[in-house]
Amino acid sequence: MQPLRAENFRWSGGTHGSGHLAFPPISPYHIVMLPSERTPRQRIIDLLTDSLLTTDQLARRLGIPERQVEEHLSHVVKTVARDRSRRFILEPSFCLNCGFMFRDRTKLTRPSRCPRCRSEGISPPRYKIDSLGSESTHENTKVSRRSDAWKG
Repeated sequence: MQPLRAENFRWSGGTHGSGHLAFPPISPYHIVMLPSERTPRQRIIDLLTDSLLTTDQLARRLGIPERQVEEHLSHVVKTVARDRSRRFILEPSFCLNCGFMFRDRTKLTRPSRCPRCRSEGISPPRYKIDSLGSESTHENTKVSRRSDAWKG
């Protein structure tokens, strides 16, 4: 069986630009199966492993709306909580005006306004999946091993 290379294909019938492209014969036993596509949640887990990202950054990298990323994140938290070798880390939002830190917030989404100064300039929360052997957590991060930690 010949390998599939560009030089193995040839134009048949007529001059260049007419006719059709002829392919070498292929046995059904030699067809290469492509690996199955990873789900959005698997891709989110891959992106968040050892990387601190916002929902906007995840949405742009995955090519899906930010709201869909937010919906997937609650399930990602549950998946990571079942794995003893990893943990989900949430770096909370903070007010860009007065610096208020949303440490006690349980929702994974960005708050609409600051409870202290009522400003709507709020930084987005950032997320990361860390290996338990790695101790690179930030002092203001929220770490959970519980699957119900961020039910909103």
